[in-house]
Amino acid sequence: MTVFQRFCFSGRALATALLALGLAGCGGLGRDTFKPYVPEVVQGNFISKEQRQVLRPGMARVQVREVLGTPLVASLFHADRWDYAFSIQRQGVPPQNFRLTVHFKGDVLDRIEGDELPSESEFASRLIKPRSTGKLPPLQASEEDLKKFSASPTARAASVPAPATATALPRTYPPLEPEPR
Repeated sequence: MTVFQRFCFSGRALATALLALGLAGCGGLGRDTFKPYVPEVVQGNFISKEQRQVLRPGMARVQVREVLGTPLVASLFHADRWDYAFSIQRQGVPPQNFRLTVHFKGDVLDRIEGDELPSESEFASRLIKPRSTGKLPPLQASEEDLKKFSASPTARAASVPAPATATALPRTYPPLEPEPR
């Protein structure tokens, strides 16, 4: 066996060992070390509790569309039914799904079915990722801390150096705009 063959064999062994050690080291990092970006996914029309409260049986289709917007599903096979669905998936916040179905008799609203809907402010508060606050320092001052700030005004004035020389300010300033000719 030549020296070159021994070197190639030991080089392969070294490369294999380094690769194995590198992969073993990555296994200890855990799942939370590197999180991929997950885009926000919003589908459908958000219908709030306030919008739902405006609807009354007997309203015309046009009025319902003005309040709720265009339905997500309006089937030709179920012409007397409009379905509104909404879902949002945001990183760090639980997914939210809401649905509302309005039924018509002719062109008049007959009945409403669906989930319990949040108000606009409730929905906005659900979208905020809860923040964890660290341990807060105690907000109490000791007697020694208070004594530092309760020094007399004359003692504080004596500790502050006086300005070197006070220059007198001019009584008039040059005009901002040139004089007209």
